[in-house]
Amino acid sequence: MRAAAIVVLVLAAAASQATAGDVAWPGNHPLSQAQTGDVMVAELRCAACHAGVEDGSVLSKSAPDLTTVGSRVSPDYMRRFLASPSAAHPGTTMPDVLASRSKEDRDRIAEALTHFLVSQSKGTFSAEWDAPIHLASGKALFHSVGCVACHGPREPLADAPAGGELGEGDDDDDDEEEDNDRPTAPPVTPTAIPLGHVGEKYSVTSLSDFLFQPLRTRPSGRMPDMKLTPAEAAAIAGYLIGDGQGKHGEFFPGESLVAEGKKYFRELNCAACHALPGIEPAPRLVSLAKADLARGCLSSTSGAGPRFQLTESQANAIGASLRAQPEAEPASLAIAKTMTAFRCIACHVRDDYGGVPEEYNLFFTSSEHNLGDDGRIPPPLTVVGAKLRPEWMKKVLFDGESVRPYMATRMPQYGSANLRHLPPLLSETDVVTSPAMNIPPAENRSPSEQSLEKELRAAGRELLGDKGLSCVACHTFNGKPAIANQGMELMTTYPRLLPEWFNRYLRNPGEFRPRTVMPSAWPGGVAIHKTILDGDTDKQIAAIWYYLSLGTSAADPSGIKQVSTKLAVGDRTEVHRGRSRVAGFRGIAVGLPEKLSYAFNAETGTLTAIWTGDFVSVNWSGQGSGDFQPSSTPVLLPQDVSFAYLTDARAPWPLKPVMTKEAPTNPDPLYPKNVGYQFRGYFLGHAGVPTFQYRIGTIDVEDQSVAATARSTAEHQSLTRMLTLRSPSPQTVWFRALTGQIRQESDRVFASESLRLTIPEAEMRLRPLPGEPDLSELLLRLDVPEGNSTLEFAYELLSE
Repeated sequence: MRAAAIVVLVLAAAASQATAGDVAWPGNHPLSQAQTGDVMVAELRCAACHAGVEDGSVLSKSAPDLTTVGSRVSPDYMRRFLASPSAAHPGTTMPDVLASRSKEDRDRIAEALTHFLVSQSKGTFSAEWDAPIHLASGKALFHSVGCVACHGPREPLADAPAGGELGEGDDDDDDEEEDNDRPTAPPVTPTAIPLGHVGEKYSVTSLSDFLFQPLRTRPSGRMPDMKLTPAEAAAIAGYLIGDGQGKHGEFFPGESLVAEGKKYFRELNCAACHALPGIEPAPRLVSLAKADLARGCLSSTSGAGPRFQLTESQANAIGASLRAQPEAEPASLAIAKTMTAFRCIACHVRDDYGGVPEEYNLFFTSSEHNLGDDGRIPPPLTVVGAKLRPEWMKKVLFDGESVRPYMATRMPQYGSANLRHLPPLLSETDVVTSPAMNIPPAENRSPSEQSLEKELRAAGRELLGDKGLSCVACHTFNGKPAIANQGMELMTTYPRLLPEWFNRYLRNPGEFRPRTVMPSAWPGGVAIHKTILDGDTDKQIAAIWYYLSLGTSAADPSGIKQVSTKLAVGDRTEVHRGRSRVAGFRGIAVGLPEKLSYAFNAETGTLTAIWTGDFVSVNWSGQGSGDFQPSSTPVLLPQDVSFAYLTDARAPWPLKPVMTKEAPTNPDPLYPKNVGYQFRGYFLGHAGVPTFQYRIGTIDVEDQSVAATARSTAEHQSLTRMLTLRSPSPQTVWFRALTGQIRQESDRVFASESLRLTIPEAEMRLRPLPGEPDLSELLLRLDVPEGNSTLEFAYELLSE
């Protein structure tokens, strides 16, 4: 078979026979030919070279960052790719800028460009990988976290995980007539972006680094961040490369070839897509509005210009887009284009398009089989703008917030720059009507409203318990497990959902989730439970809403099992995740073999408590989502963010919002995102010690704490906290090291009543806390250099 017959754009890999949209783009999308062309114009960056290309709802796909390409990509692969992009990487969107040249010229120019590009990188490409490659783990992760949605499975369907369409609680002998009534997906060949080139292009090291933080290299977001830990990224990288590791010999750029490559980089106008310091792109060409589309980039014989490997349907779609008259784009179309371009609809259904293809269905799995499809298939996006509160939608899109820990597939992160237009469009477009359930503000409630609130909250508690609708039999409640299925945490309901959607969903869950296992307690609008609130449907649903609005302060409904278990630490570090009064909603407790323990608040990136003796008690079976509390009295530290950008030393520290029963609404729901913090997970090192990973602004932080045996004594135990900061440029950030009644013992040693802290060398400020004249806070001004830097803190527990 000729190469040209198999070389197609990545955006048409496994070309679709979609019935809903134009065949130029794969998948079950709703776009017409011209609309599909609009998306492809953004994918191919036509506006980088041509004037007259209108900006659309989908941002043009930005090209990869080449400033580090020499440390990321094999020079041998780079040379072959530049000589013929589609031959080295079938499916690439990179045009062949040397298409009209002879083979000798192509090879010569590609060689020079390779020398030039490698010379731009500070690091060098390394094929070395000392750690073991866990192929089985990589295979499992690739086929479970969501990679298959865009890349397709790399294994036979027979190797798919067990528990596909039917879970353990499903009856596979359902009535045949009922099965025939179920909606069926249109016959669409799913997307399968090829990955056969990765073994020649990357080493395990460089591919692992890319998979861990893909948006750094490719900010366009078409390859999303899958929230992988370094260990997970390494496992997938090892699995993808496998035995396909290419030739990766040493490479040393030659001075004359570097100069020649730089000349070609300018001449070929590579800077139109790839920005490099000191090289400006050429002026854009004439408008495409009146261009002869049978010639140039869209043709198979493009003359001296770049050549894209386009199918006829793709060229026709782009042509239709360029010929179409500009017109105002409704929000619904902008949403459809965005969800098509970023392949949201490879996993999610929106209206009558999208969804998991049948061929990939079995690779979407869950740890809670009894939840059926709800437990393993990402939720529908139909009317999602009327479902999620705007602040929660941003948490999902930009922070990776998840309320379905049982679902193996992860919500990818495309970057706020690419999708920040989407939440307001969804809010504008999606509407759900139902009875209002607005809870009056605490400070403005009348006596009658206060009385109604008390009545409704009591009824809501009864309805959720085992004497009412028994919701707690299938839903986790405030970190406490359900008796049967471990369904979604009910405490996320109020901060996550809009009241109109919640009201409508409870009345008829199947309206929004056709195959949900969630029953209706009000079929046809009539309450099943008649003794609570006289069977008034509106009041019962409102009662549940009022009760859940209390958040974590809500008293437990009847039927919740309270099981307390003590966790012990042996000769290996123990890590336990869950809620805690000493570490917040996303607490992580770490127990060290030296009988020293600490808690970390992953929501704010803060060390919040240290204690000695026994580890923790959990309120059920010791599993990860159970609440935990220290087994001995802890030394408490603040829950607020530890890092922040301050305008000067007098600027107030950004504090964590405080909510009460009287004022349950979060006044700053995007804290700590608003101050630049984002948790990135953690990995386990020697003896199981965790290293927490988070980001503050553009600084990546690795945070590890271990027992300081050399500093510890029989009376005083010490914890050494080591922070590694990686910054793309020099910058200043502040660190809040300690609060309370602080006394300074020396230049670098400060103490409170129960803790002595030794800080690294840095400019420090000891200033009073606002409104607390007897209390202080110790701030460090950190001048963070470009690259890696380290900080070390020593926390010594003092005897009472």
